[in-house]
Amino acid sequence: MRVLIAEDDATSRRLLEATLQRWGYDVLVKEDGAAAWATLEAPDAPSLAILDWMMPGLDGVDVCRRVRARGGATAPYLILLTAKGRREDVVEGLDAGADDYVTKPFDREELKARLKAGVRIVELQRALTERVRALEEALAQIKELRGLLPICAYCKKIRSDRDYWQEVEGYITEHSQAQFSHSICPDCYDRVVRPELEQLRRGPGKSS
Repeated sequence: MRVLIAEDDATSRRLLEATLQRWGYDVLVKEDGAAAWATLEAPDAPSLAILDWMMPGLDGVDVCRRVRARGGATAPYLILLTAKGRREDVVEGLDAGADDYVTKPFDREELKARLKAGVRIVELQRALTERVRALEEALAQIKELRGLLPICAYCKKIRSDRDYWQEVEGYITEHSQAQFSHSICPDCYDRVVRPELEQLRRGPGKSS
């Protein structure tokens, strides 16, 4: 998974980059908040970001606010990296839109665990987004079937929106996720099947 690191301190930046690469992440590095925000605005933005709180220009909290204000179904998971450990600082960062935080100097195992939690959340968001899309498509198909359908009074074929006639079964299969299992209703059994069975029992050429 791609992870953005935004850190203005060169030593911390290199340490973070090397650590995440060792853990198998695809790392993208930026040196300030403005570059981080430009990256997160892009259509192919990383799904996770580690943002240093104190950066020139836009700081990490500013970037969090902008990301949340923009909205979107697939917003990135944001981790603030900060030397501020007071309760009110943590509350400020989370209120700004950060999903999690790690204090400096960071503990590698703690950072690793928090990144794994972020990956789980991102994957869950993706799965939910796909599920919502599938449900919207299914609802659209159901709405299409609710409309007035031209059907032949004799052969019972339906006229499609492409102005040709097709069997009811074929039309419904094409416009929904319904599946058919075939059987015989009582009326058709008495009217069609029973006479055919009686004829077979009597043998060819015989009539009642």
